[in-house]
Amino acid sequence: MNHLMDVLALPQFGLSTVFVVSFISATLLPLGSEPAVFGLIKINPELFWPAVLVATAGNTLGGALSWWMGLGAHKAVDKARGFHKEPRALKWLERFGPKACLLSWLPVVGDPLCAVAGWLKLPFWPCLAYMAVGKFARYLVMTAGLLYLWPGAVAH
Repeated sequence: MNHLMDVLALPQFGLSTVFVVSFISATLLPLGSEPAVFGLIKINPELFWPAVLVATAGNTLGGALSWWMGLGAHKAVDKARGFHKEPRALKWLERFGPKACLLSWLPVVGDPLCAVAGWLKLPFWPCLAYMAVGKFARYLVMTAGLLYLWPGAVAH
């Protein structure tokens, strides 16, 4: 188990690895950042808050990239069609507005939700703020929960 934690945390890179993995995992690419965050914190418990904050920042910026990709896709589709039309299935999301981005932390639907928010041209800064709150809460609860389940730091 100790070797697995060493590999997952990539201690030679630490917080920069957490940022990159968290950023990539917030895009539509299938990658989870939780093992990297947890591994780093198990090896370096004093990095709890920096790791949670760096993971939140990376994941939020990845969500922002997805938002911009959604906006770009919408503009491309509108241009190809020659007119603007919202698919009926997206109307429910418009009703919630930027607050829907609070759910960007959810597995499977969270990352596409950010792209859909961009597609719908929901206001960027409020969306980003709600993404950050949701993602911060996820990392805080997930990491604290894992540390509760598997207490004790990995000794070197």
